[in-house]
Amino acid sequence: MKKILTLSMLLVATTLFAQEEEKSALSVSGSVDAYYQTYLTAPDNEGATFGTAFAGKSGFALGMANLIVSYEGEKVGAVLDLVTGPRGAGATFNTDIVDGIVNQAYVYWNVSEGTTLTFGRWNTFLGYEVIAPAGNFNYSCSYLFSSGPFSHMGLKADFTLGDDFSLMLAVTNPWDTNDVSFTGEYALGAQLGYSGQFLNLYYDSGKHGGLGFEIDYTGGFDLTDSFYLGINAAYNDNDGSGFYGAALYPQIATSDDFSIGLRGEYFVLHGGPVEPSALGLTLTGSYTVENLIIKPEIRLDSLTDATGGLYGTFINNDGVPSDSLAAFTLAAIYSF
Repeated sequence: MKKILTLSMLLVATTLFAQEEEKSALSVSGSVDAYYQTYLTAPDNEGATFGTAFAGKSGFALGMANLIVSYEGEKVGAVLDLVTGPRGAGATFNTDIVDGIVNQAYVYWNVSEGTTLTFGRWNTFLGYEVIAPAGNFNYSCSYLFSSGPFSHMGLKADFTLGDDFSLMLAVTNPWDTNDVSFTGEYALGAQLGYSGQFLNLYYDSGKHGGLGFEIDYTGGFDLTDSFYLGINAAYNDNDGSGFYGAALYPQIATSDDFSIGLRGEYFVLHGGPVEPSALGLTLTGSYTVENLIIKPEIRLDSLTDATGGLYGTFINNDGVPSDSLAAFTLAAIYSF
């Protein structure tokens, strides 16, 4: 009887342990953010805007809420990322800011220790910044990020080539055509990584609103224990026109709870009769209280050959077109 009882208890314990392991493979995470924004050099009620992605409202505004549910098995897994709010709508090109929107939804298979196949919709590999504000130091977004794709729908393969090298190859629908390819055309993507530095390539035909060809470098360096320098540079061409630019992201941690960082960006639209350009300077503080991040931010953009705005509307306090625009933003981001 003792042996039977001991075996029964062992079986129950083993079953509970296995169930616990299985439960631990399922995880839930996400974030919620909101902000207040006022223009320092233009009236808030005249429609002034930088025109870059997201955070384009004055007064109090909602960013987005996202919920990420993922399951990680021994060999296979799946991720579902749902977003709602204006930022989520802008990221998925959906005008409905109330209903849940699919930001990412993909399955993956770890074919071997160094090879993973991913099938579905996943956020872009191009650029330094990302859709979720919790993943960015600056709250507002750059011109480079705003000009490229946000997501891709297709198949990609990730290869680990050693301790420092990685390679990604992808076949997707054309730029931000996230559901289907109506034209029968497809895009190609590639990423070569080395010790946190990434060289990214993307190509589609450029037709039907496509992006064309883009080469992008994203990386950064820890110059000291408290000083980090992020770097992004890109060149895009679509039948003789497109954009190019570069951005630096120096960030200094002054304590465990507070950091301050600057985004300095130079951006040009090329290929037209004039080539408008923008110089953007964004100074952001980041104060962390448990899972809450509070970000005060001052942004100043100046333009050349783009009176009234590059992507947005630049005006002064008199409501007339201007070649510069400044704003103060206070954002709060909670991650879980």
